[in-house]
Amino acid sequence: MLLAFDAAGEDRHLVIVTQVGSQPSTAGPAEYFTGNVRVDARFQGSDGARVAGGTVTFEPGARTAWHTHPLGQTLLVTAGVGLVQQEGQAVQVIRPGDTVWIPPGAKHWHGATPTTGMSHVAIAEVLDGSAVQWLQKVSEEDYAKHF
Repeated sequence: MLLAFDAAGEDRHLVIVTQVGSQPSTAGPAEYFTGNVRVDARFQGSDGARVAGGTVTFEPGARTAWHTHPLGQTLLVTAGVGLVQQEGQAVQVIRPGDTVWIPPGAKHWHGATPTTGMSHVAIAEVLDGSAVQWLQKVSEEDYAKHF
């Protein structure tokens, strides 16, 4: 929590603005992603807030490993054309402006199509110190069978 004092000397909670470019881009770790993935603008709540997330950019063919979220996940697609699949369900195409809700505990993956990159803002809540449980990678064979 950030506190500041106003002109009268009273403490105030402050709105925090993180300027674009003030955080370095990071590569999506190879153990959790296939292909070229960049993560920008990471954020995490404070003072009891559980929200965390960031902007994730997938190059064509890039994708997450299978994973789950204890309290679910929301994706806000901002650019390109992407894919999302819940285990046992058909792959769904996602486009800019789409909002994707993934229920708590749902095993799923998401990423770009083979020919078009995709970016989304990913938002999840932290429970017991974790917002995600990473599982096995989506195989090339499983990814390719949808096209």
